[in-house]
Amino acid sequence: MRDLFAGIIAVCLLLVAASLATTLQMYRRRRQRVRDSERALGRTVIAELPVGDELILFSEDGVRFYYGDRSIDKDLIAAVRVLINGSPIATVLSTRHLREAARQPTSFEDRPEGIARDRWDVAVETITGTVLVECGAIRERVSQEQARSVFDAVRRDIEVRNLVA
Repeated sequence: MRDLFAGIIAVCLLLVAASLATTLQMYRRRRQRVRDSERALGRTVIAELPVGDELILFSEDGVRFYYGDRSIDKDLIAAVRVLINGSPIATVLSTRHLREAARQPTSFEDRPEGIARDRWDVAVETITGTVLVECGAIRERVSQEQARSVFDAVRRDIEVRNLVA
């Protein structure tokens, strides 16, 4: 009798393990399809950002940055700021849009996370409004590195356009 129960439990554990492996494989294929579709559109993937329960891509092409379904025209960018817990810690301003960039620096109301965590975001300010790119609050510097990747990509574009202007 004891061997029968042990066998049933072993079969159940094998079924659960197979289910988890199948789900993980499907998730990986879906992520790869999304990345491939971005590349097919001629975009370069800069970062995969953890927003809610999903990963949202931040990508670029020659004319725009893309944050999920939102597009940001590179010509309209006035400033980019790295935010930690809603406060700016690094800024790059466009010389082409100095009036818009010189306005009050972007900051957002800090949302308490429950556990002491640093939340990293990047605010991309355009002449039409501000896009907040949420980079997450994951420990071990993952969110900081994601924010740095996004900030550096926008900063490089602003600096190139500042030289041309």
